[in-house]
Amino acid sequence: MTRYRAVLTGASGGIGRAIAAALAPHCEELVLVGRDAPRLAECKDRAGPVARVLLADLATKAGREAVALPGINLLINNAGAGDFAWLEDQSDATLERIVTVNVLAPMQLTRQLLPALLRQPQAWIVNVGSIMGYLGYPGHAAYCASKFALRGFSEALRRELAAGPVRVLHLAPRATRTEMNGDGVRALNAELGVAMDDPALVARELVALLERPARERLLGMPEALFARLNQLVPGLVDRALRRQLPIIRRHAPASSK
Repeated sequence: MTRYRAVLTGASGGIGRAIAAALAPHCEELVLVGRDAPRLAECKDRAGPVARVLLADLATKAGREAVALPGINLLINNAGAGDFAWLEDQSDATLERIVTVNVLAPMQLTRQLLPALLRQPQAWIVNVGSIMGYLGYPGHAAYCASKFALRGFSEALRRELAAGPVRVLHLAPRATRTEMNGDGVRALNAELGVAMDDPALVARELVALLERPARERLLGMPEALFARLNQLVPGLVDRALRRQLPIIRRHAPASSK
């Protein structure tokens, strides 16, 4: 079995902590990147002696330049940001943060680490996206836009690197029980009967994706089917979501500015 020398971003978040714990047994070294020192320390304790902590803000050039691992063969772009609100209620700063964290930072970090990855006999890049990278959902316009972009980046980069040793994989979880999905999202999903996965399930799926690589993996039914239907018959999905619009609007915060 492959032993990874891995960099994991967003390691202080709920999915990140779960990925670290699930991936650590398969690693020679695991660099945990995040901005929350206490949670990174907790993550390191769960991951064990192969893990080390790197406190860094990947939205900054200095933060990205701090990320380094000799012999890296796995990069997991997991850091993410979101905001459940109507677009008209979101500030410029909120929109910029979502796009920077979810799109620009992974692109820039991948470019920075790509020469090291290309020197390995085998290497992997896993971009953690979302079902909302396939399905535009009201109240998440900026988040969906960023995850659509990350999916496009994954697809194009996979094709750029097709002749070399680096495989580019895309994992798309559905709603997950993390701090990023706050009370409004939880209440909305409860009213609509939408399931929310445990972060540990997402982590197991990521490890499985590495063991049996595929271009992409969409998690959860019926969400994965709904996402595929959206690509084939978007008008059908338009009508279904239009019926839910009053419920979604009722749970969305009035303003995030």
